[in-house]
Amino acid sequence: MKSLGVLQIQKTGSLDKVVSWAHQFPYAHPLWLGQFLGFLNIYEPDYVKAVYSRGDPKAADVYDFFLQWIGKGLLVLHGPKWYEHRKLLTPGFHYDVLKPYVAVFNNSTHAMLDKWEEKAREDKSFDIFCDVGHMALDSLMKCTFGKGNSGLSHRDNSYYLAVSDLTLLMQQRIESFQYHNDFIYWLTPHGRRFLRACQEAHDHTEFQPPFRQRMGPQAVTLSAPGPDQVIRERKAALQDEKEQEKIQNRRHLDFLDILLGARDESGIKLSDADLRAEVDTFMFEGHDTTTSGISWFLYCMALYPEHQSRCREEVCEILGDRDSFQWDDLGKMTYLTMCIKESLRLYPPVPQVYRQLSKPVNFVDGRSLPAGSLISLHIYALHRNSSVWPDSEVFDPLRFTPENVATRHPFAFMPFSAGPRNCIGQQFAMNEMKVVTALCLLRFEFTLDPLQPPIKMPQLILRSKNGIHLRLKPLHLGSGK
Repeated sequence: MKSLGVLQIQKTGSLDKVVSWAHQFPYAHPLWLGQFLGFLNIYEPDYVKAVYSRGDPKAADVYDFFLQWIGKGLLVLHGPKWYEHRKLLTPGFHYDVLKPYVAVFNNSTHAMLDKWEEKAREDKSFDIFCDVGHMALDSLMKCTFGKGNSGLSHRDNSYYLAVSDLTLLMQQRIESFQYHNDFIYWLTPHGRRFLRACQEAHDHTEFQPPFRQRMGPQAVTLSAPGPDQVIRERKAALQDEKEQEKIQNRRHLDFLDILLGARDESGIKLSDADLRAEVDTFMFEGHDTTTSGISWFLYCMALYPEHQSRCREEVCEILGDRDSFQWDDLGKMTYLTMCIKESLRLYPPVPQVYRQLSKPVNFVDGRSLPAGSLISLHIYALHRNSSVWPDSEVFDPLRFTPENVATRHPFAFMPFSAGPRNCIGQQFAMNEMKVVTALCLLRFEFTLDPLQPPIKMPQLILRSKNGIHLRLKPLHLGSGK
């Protein structure tokens, strides 16, 4: 019967089915993929703390599927290698590094909003998810590679479509036990489609024109370099004093520059393969999750116009007669931040994550699990757990006032996971969400399309099966652009 329950989830994609099971089983329940692979699905804060306060590795039965796509980066590494990478990458997310990215977020968002001005003239709803995805990719390209051209090329659009395909195929593979065998999977149409999408995604990061521009005239005759060649060229540029000075004098260091400069206490740097894996990991995690978070937030604003108005009043007061936000503005967005967090509670960008216990665990109620057990943390169900969140289906930003946060279980809210393996880029993501959503609310009033309500669908990230269709009314408050 347990397997039948999981089959129902696979067929319907029903996140809310798990929430209903959480009412029946307060701490956890078994979750089976096929007849042989079982997880303990948890959604109660004390159970979550028992596992996620430790550094247990990601479940290889799930995360090894990522290797063909993003390699062995932070998402899938464990043990000493994970610790080494985490330590090397952490300085890249220091606030001094993140500060200049605010200007990047401003510029990419303005470009998207200009397009929305044209769409709004048609006086009908449209799917915002795709446009937000392209905007997030544009921002990420500039932050990762220093790509300077505005707008997205055909190659960029191909990457966006490839990632959408990969997340769908990955979710299908996780839920289909017969596809867990590599030999079988690569022989199927889904497996071949996955490999084609991987190649499309890799083609995107293998060659970016700004790499050649930084190399100067000597790079003009080069054919499109692969990732290892790109990394070698950037290393050579960093060793040249004049080129190094140019890089340091740019408005911001991009993510690849920071990775190339990262060294441990012994002076050891990341290998070229490690660099490639971390770039691919950052591209995936920094793009798709942000797209989901921003899109569902705008849906919440359309659904709850009173909160939309209050957020707009706050950001208008902060911005004044300026047309773009600065670093110091982000800390002043008190109510907007609470609304963002409440939307992340109801619509977490990553609704489910998996771990494998490296040692036994004892839970608060006396139950225990042996080493090697597989754990599924259902973040969506945790965030709608009525024993933790009163009126859990109600959108209430005041849940995130300092007073309420102080009295709540520290493992009750986990949009970026928690513990030693939490999301290294969570501050980057929150900064981008604040800038993008604030600018959106300044330019437009968002309302629902009652004929096309979104249908929640987990595909590694939380998407909508039919898109997120909203109507936009231009406001032109202040400069607005």
